[in-house]
Amino acid sequence: MPELPEVETVVRGLRAPLVGRTITGLWTDWPKALRPHTPDDFAALLTGQTVHAITRRAKYILCQLDDGLLAIHLKMTGRLYVSGAPESGDRWVHVRFTLDNGQYLHFSDARRFGRVYLAPTLDDFAPGLGPEPLEDDFTPAVLRDRLARRQRALKALLLDQAFLAGVGNIYADEALFRAGLHPRRAASTLTDDETHRLYDSIRAALRAGIDYEGASVNWYRKPDGTAGKSQEHFFVYGRDGQPCARCGQPIIKIRVAQRGTHYCPNCQPER
Repeated sequence: MPELPEVETVVRGLRAPLVGRTITGLWTDWPKALRPHTPDDFAALLTGQTVHAITRRAKYILCQLDDGLLAIHLKMTGRLYVSGAPESGDRWVHVRFTLDNGQYLHFSDARRFGRVYLAPTLDDFAPGLGPEPLEDDFTPAVLRDRLARRQRALKALLLDQAFLAGVGNIYADEALFRAGLHPRRAASTLTDDETHRLYDSIRAALRAGIDYEGASVNWYRKPDGTAGKSQEHFFVYGRDGQPCARCGQPIIKIRVAQRGTHYCPNCQPER
């Protein structure tokens, strides 16, 4: 599933072709993708609205309209791109928006898990999201307070969008390696120094992901169709059996919170 760096890259790539454009039509062959309206009601409410800004919150792409938000969650296989033809040759396009300049915004989603929302505010469909890890108001003190008294494993906690917004399986593994913390470590046992290391590592892993424009390990592609480069710079994710870049020991893959989890047993010792 695309995580914060991938979604941020998509947002940046969509601003130029979409901001200032008016949506003039909607087509879909997968009504379940549209929430909470029927396709006809969705189209009636959306048509004629102009996109004034495109931002991100957690893993949601948010298009600010004249009235409310058009929000898209890519889920596992979703991809957004703009082209000049209604038929892009992509058999996985299930939602298509017509723009006032004759171009089209395509939402391609092979697994059909992605969702498109039209609502007044984000809280109408995604309440209770945790803090944004790259914002200034997310500080080491905030992280320390959120870790306190929580007995869950660090990996499981980092995947919880109510705990911290936008981090997923890839960047949780990368952050924990950078911090030298075992994925199964109980959150409440971290010292102040370890909490600071984790804070810095979360932000560093996410910023690196953005700098390399996301990880194209599966379906993710940028809006221009090219691949991100983050996967070429991973320390542990997807590298099970390969030598650790720091110590040379083989990277191990285990399961934590039902997710494949990669770590170095030497650099991230279990306590």
